[in-house]
Amino acid sequence: MSEIDPQFPHRRTLVLIGSVSMLFVTGGGMFMIVVALKEMATEFGWPREVPSLAFALQFVGSGFGGLIMGRIVDRVGFGAPALLASVMVSAGGMLVSGISEAWQLYTIYVVMFGLSGQGALAAPALANIGRWYSEHRGRAVGIVSSGQALAGIVWLPVFGYVMTEIGWRDMFFWYGVFSLCVMFPLCLIVYHKPPPPKSAPRAVNADGSKREEPPLPITHGRLQIGLCFAIFGCCVAMALPLGHLVSFVTDRGHPIQSAVEVQAVMLLCAFLSRALLLGVLADRWGGMRALLIFSSAQAVMLTVFTVTHELWALYVVAALFGLGYGGLFPVYAVAIRDHMPIMEIGKHTGVVFFVGAVAMGFGGWLGGYLFDVTGAYTTPYLIGAAFNAANVILVLYLIYRLRTVLPGKLVRA
Repeated sequence: MSEIDPQFPHRRTLVLIGSVSMLFVTGGGMFMIVVALKEMATEFGWPREVPSLAFALQFVGSGFGGLIMGRIVDRVGFGAPALLASVMVSAGGMLVSGISEAWQLYTIYVVMFGLSGQGALAAPALANIGRWYSEHRGRAVGIVSSGQALAGIVWLPVFGYVMTEIGWRDMFFWYGVFSLCVMFPLCLIVYHKPPPPKSAPRAVNADGSKREEPPLPITHGRLQIGLCFAIFGCCVAMALPLGHLVSFVTDRGHPIQSAVEVQAVMLLCAFLSRALLLGVLADRWGGMRALLIFSSAQAVMLTVFTVTHELWALYVVAALFGLGYGGLFPVYAVAIRDHMPIMEIGKHTGVVFFVGAVAMGFGGWLGGYLFDVTGAYTTPYLIGAAFNAANVILVLYLIYRLRTVLPGKLVRA
C-alpha cells in the first residue's frame, strides 16, 4: 500500500479515529481511581499511599508493556496490541469492583490496566500513527494523544456523579462492561498496517550534484538516553496533579464536585493543547522546541499550584497547567520520529515512554507518600517542580546539540 492507493486516505482516517477513540475509552480506567481515591482509602482504612501506589503501578506496568508492544507494532502492526488492551482493561474494571485486599488492587492495576492495557495502547498508538503520516505528523500525534485528555474531560464528571449515586465498586464494574462493548468494534478499524516508508528525495545543488544531508550531531543512542532522562523529569512533575488534584482541591476546603470540575478543566485544556497546539508548534518548529515550550509551562504552573487556594484561581492555574502538560508527553513521539530511524520508531518510542511511565508511577506514589508524611501537597508539588526544572535544562542542552538540524526533520530510513 502506498500514497497512490485510493484506499489509503480512508484507511489512514479510520486508524486515526479508532486510535483516539480507544485511548478515550481506556483513559477512564486511569481516572476512576483518581476520583475514588479518598473513598477507597476510607472504606479499607488505608493511607492514601495505597490507592496512590495502585495509580502509580499502572504507569510502571504500561512502561514495560510499551517496551514489548513497541517492537510488536514495528513487526505486525497495531491490531494485536489493541485487541489485548480491549480485553484486559474491560476485565480489570470488573475485577476491581470485587477487591478486598490491597494486593489485589495492585495486581489488577499493574497487569491489566498497565502492562497489557495502557502498555498495549499509549506508546504503540502514537508510534503507529507516526508511520501513517509523513506530513502534519505533529497534528496527527496530537489528535491521537488527545483521546486520553478527552477521557478526563468526559469521564471525571461522569465518575464524580456516578460514584455518589452507586458507589465506587459498581462504578468500576459498569465501566468494565461499557469498555468491553465499545472496544471490540474499534479493534476492527485499527488493524490496518501502515504503508512502507517512502524514500526521501535527495536535495541537489545548483549544478545538479547531490547535496549531502547534515549529519546528526548526536548519535541515536545518546539522543535516546537524553530523551529518557528528560521524560523522567517532566513526568514526575506531571503525575502529581494528574493523580492528586481532586484530593488537593478538596483539601483546600472545596466540595468534591468542584474538585472534579477543576481537574476536568485541566484536562480540557490538555485536550486542546494536544489537538491544536501540539500540531502547530511541532510541525512548525520541530518536536524538540515544542517540548521545551510545553515543559516550561508545566514547571511554572506546578509551582503556582502550591500558593493557590481560591476556587476560581485553581480553575485558572489548572487550565494553564493543562496547556503545558497536554502537549508534553506526546511531543516525545514527534521528536523521536523527527530524528530516529523510521523502521525503529516503535522500539525507540517504547523505551522512552517506558521511562516516562516509571516516572509517572514514581510521581503518583510520591504525592501520596509525602502527603502522609507532611499532611499537605506543598512539598511533593515543589519537588515535582524541581524535577521539571531539570528537564527544561536538559532539553535546552539537546536543542543546542541539535541546532544544525532544527527545525528541519531528518528521516533515517
